[in-house]
Amino acid sequence: MTAALPRLDAPALRGPRRTTPGDVFAAIVSHGVMIIWTIAIVLPFLWVLMSSFKTTKEILQSPFALPTRWNVENYANAWTTSGVGSYFANTLIVVGSALVLVMLLGSMCAYVLARFRFFGNRAIYTLMLAGLTFPVFLAIVPLFFVLRSVGLLGTLPGLILTYVAFALPFTVFFLHSFFKTLPDEIYEAAQIDGASEWRTFFQVMLPMARPGMATVAIFNFLGLWNQFLLPVALNPDQANYVLTQGMASFASQAGYSVDFGALMAAVVITVTPVLVVYIVFQRQLQGSVSQGTMK
Repeated sequence: MTAALPRLDAPALRGPRRTTPGDVFAAIVSHGVMIIWTIAIVLPFLWVLMSSFKTTKEILQSPFALPTRWNVENYANAWTTSGVGSYFANTLIVVGSALVLVMLLGSMCAYVLARFRFFGNRAIYTLMLAGLTFPVFLAIVPLFFVLRSVGLLGTLPGLILTYVAFALPFTVFFLHSFFKTLPDEIYEAAQIDGASEWRTFFQVMLPMARPGMATVAIFNFLGLWNQFLLPVALNPDQANYVLTQGMASFASQAGYSVDFGALMAAVVITVTPVLVVYIVFQRQLQGSVSQGTMK
């Protein structure tokens, strides 16, 4: 009696999946939308970059023509005469300090909420999530009076603390899932080896959450660097202006007295750090998102 042949799985007998007309249509539409979106983003930036080397007369008379002479002086004028240099320094101080504080406090808060069970844990996490839904413009007036009462209105420390407060809920929400999925065995092994809670967090658990830390740091940097409403309302001292305020003040000058060449150069200076951060960390960002979705 012959032995029964093993039953072959039906999907294994199938060949490669055929490309249907619907697949081709979907690919064409998706690629077409991506091409249009890319053109809509790249062309304006290239125009600004080209205009940053032109004089105001050239920009007004022939906005789409190449400059007759590449005026690098526009960048020097924007940096010194227009005050972009001081605005840039203030932005670096505010965004850098706020980013360090929010990443430190946010990671510690997310770690405690994700790894420890205590009374009020869920309530605190829910309040953090509620902070994501709170519109910024509703807090402007209370923040104005609070900062003025403590003497921080129009100061860089006041703006830093405000940035931290508004970026903290997103940071906790994003990192909470990363800390929650870390294996308990590693934490228990660190405890058995005699590591304290602080050492376990900083030397064991925090490095394991590096993908999430990298992703949320990039998102926070982009959001804080482009913040406009908070500094306009809470930072009235021109000596402490950040880039977004300085650019708005520069562009609002009366009539044709604006040096459009220097203005375009200032725009390039403002956008360049964001592009550099994305280009340098795009691989880390893609890997972080993919690891987060796999978890």
